[in-house]
Amino acid sequence: MTTTTPPARSTTTERAGDTARRLRTGLVLLAGVSLLTGLNAGLLRLGVWAPVASTRLGDLHGPVMVLGFMGSLIALERAQALRNPLAYLAPALLAAGSVALIAGAPLLLGKLLLLDGALAFTAVAIALWRRAPLGLVAAQAVGTAFAALAAGLWLVTDLAVILPLLAAFLVIMIASERAELAQLTMGRRAVPALLAATVVVSASAVATLVAPDWGARALGLGCLLVAVWLIRDDVGRRMIRSTGLRRFNAAALLLGNLWLGVAGVVWAVGGQPSASGAYDAVIHGVFLGFGMSMIMAHAPIIFPTVLGRPLPYRPAMWGPLALLHLGMATRLTGGLAAIAPLYRLGGVLTVLSVLAFAITVIYSVVKR
Repeated sequence: MTTTTPPARSTTTERAGDTARRLRTGLVLLAGVSLLTGLNAGLLRLGVWAPVASTRLGDLHGPVMVLGFMGSLIALERAQALRNPLAYLAPALLAAGSVALIAGAPLLLGKLLLLDGALAFTAVAIALWRRAPLGLVAAQAVGTAFAALAAGLWLVTDLAVILPLLAAFLVIMIASERAELAQLTMGRRAVPALLAATVVVSASAVATLVAPDWGARALGLGCLLVAVWLIRDDVGRRMIRSTGLRRFNAAALLLGNLWLGVAGVVWAVGGQPSASGAYDAVIHGVFLGFGMSMIMAHAPIIFPTVLGRPLPYRPAMWGPLALLHLGMATRLTGGLAAIAPLYRLGGVLTVLSVLAFAITVIYSVVKR
């Protein structure tokens, strides 16, 4: 009787696959460190109790959440799409830059690592476009360029100056992701609409660097147009009558787009925010109400591909989603009406919602 030895090539492929999965899992964990630190920093900025009391962490809230958490997750998903080991440098450098800032390394080092990560992310997007020169992929490349531009300018200017650029990065990347996932239902107008939105958002974000007030108004109009387009053409309106994951996904999409529209209106009407309530409405309307809601919507769909492990939908996911948007409504109402306790309550609710969703995701992956 003879035994058959599996081909060495198959074993090597399996080992490479296991290594890649471990690498992706490690990068997701580093993004999780940025998330937890960003939530702690958010509590500090609200002026309430936080597990770690540090003025320095409070000042790093924006870059850690946008580039360290959201940026590294989006870069990881794009790196996997390219299927080139070097592409993982992008999320790794973004995560390393965020961790360096968190750990108290020299500020310049953290900023340079974030810049290197954003440049690597742009290189990944360009490589994807060269492989598939499509309008959808071109829009993503433009979006990554704004992350690099923001990271570069942060070396020489204040964080407030680059926030519109970071907003352009997130809006363009999410809009292109939605157009890609919903191409069949959006039809032929999906790509032209995406490219038109990309032009408007890009031009207005750049304009904020030379004409902050009018640039902000134009950027607000661009955000509003993206929100209206996605509410009208994306799958949310069609799937909201479904059940289970499809209804959860639809609700998260629609609510996220609603907050993007609110932020757009505040920007378009008020221009560059001078009052703290208006500033909070545009920044957290884009990055928290829109960005985090889209992460919740995409998590059960994209995370299994990234982690190589199933992430089953659970009805418990509705709790964090509802808490996020209740917190957003409370926070923005309190901020715009200058009611500090209401504003702080809303902020705490949003932090708890994101933490609750992260716990739900971890439980779902482990429990299955």
